[in-house]
Order: sequence, then C-alpha cells, then structure tokens
Amino acid sequence: MLTRNHRTLSAFSLILFFCLILPSTLFGAQEARLTNLIVTNTRDNLLLYLNVEGAFQDKMKEAILSGVPTTFSFLISLNSTRNFWLDKKIADIRLAHTIKYDNLKKEFSVNRSWDNQNPYITQSFEKAQKRMTEIDSLPVIALKDLERGRQYQIRAKAELNKLTLPFYLHYVLFVVSLWDFETDWYTIDFIY
Repeated sequence: MLTRNHRTLSAFSLILFFCLILPSTLFGAQEARLTNLIVTNTRDNLLLYLNVEGAFQDKMKEAILSGVPTTFSFLISLNSTRNFWLDKKIADIRLAHTIKYDNLKKEFSVNRSWDNQNPYITQSFEKAQKRMTEIDSLPVIALKDLERGRQYQIRAKAELNKLTLPFYLHYVLFVVSLWDFETDWYTIDFIY
C-alpha cells in the first residue's frame, strides 16, 4: 500500500517524464549549434565563415516540402574589447537566409540577404539545406577600420524566424513550435 507521499512522488516522476524525456524522444529533438566558425581576412576585409548543424528537423522538412517558406536569421557582432570598461561595438550584422519550395517546378529557391546574386535554385533538398546553413566569405568590416595590436571579439548566433500563420492555421502552432530553434552565442577573441 502506497502512502500519500509515495503517490505524490510517483505522480511527480510521471509528470517529469512527460515534460522532459518524452518530447525529446518522440520528436527527435536535436539542439541546433554553430560549428566551424572561422575569422580570417583578405587584403581589405575581415571575413567570417560558419555552419549551423541540427537545424533541419523532420517537422521542418515536412513544412518546407509542403510549401511553407522558412527563414534563418544570423546575428553577428564585432566588438573591441577593453579592460575595465564596456566593450565598444564596431559592427552589428543581421542576415537572413530563406528557403522556398515550388511544388509545381519541384525546385528549391534559397535567398541569402548578404549575397547579391540571384536566388540559388536547385532540385536537391540536401544542396538547398547546405546553402541555408552556411555563411562563407562574409565581409564583416574593412581592415582599415580596425586598429593593429588591439583585441577584438566576434560573436555569432543563428535562429529560426517565427512563422506568422494565417488565422485558419493557428491550430497547427503547436506542431510548428516543435521545430523552433535558437543557437547559443559562439564567441571568438582575436588580436588584429
């Protein structure tokens, strides 16, 4: 015979299981994260490279394949670090990558806000995903605007933009929220 405390503890354990463990196993939760963050330069500019891993979950793939446009935002900031004083913000960049699937043409279109080319068109979902999750050779700032011998910090983060659904689709908001993501800030300190 269970006492009242044992029943309360059992109920609490069951609630904890449903809240913490079950959602990640049922929905295949995988944390999105930034990888391969590289800061380098050309003769004239400071450049940034990065990738996002774990961004495309099954529910997101299904939504994209059904024609829902999806946008990833990348937040990048460059600061001059100063001892005993607040860091000085030098550059603050917000980028957007948007993927759309055309069911009639059976092709994906990827627009990158910082890339002045026409949209990238492909019939391969894998190639479209790769284009969505990478930043390559992004000019962050002109080297002439940096001071030699000074310490700097570049921070980057990626997130999925929240969808604004038509009124009649608000009942699927729960399913949509299962594939929201936001990475942690990734930071690199360097001396120019």
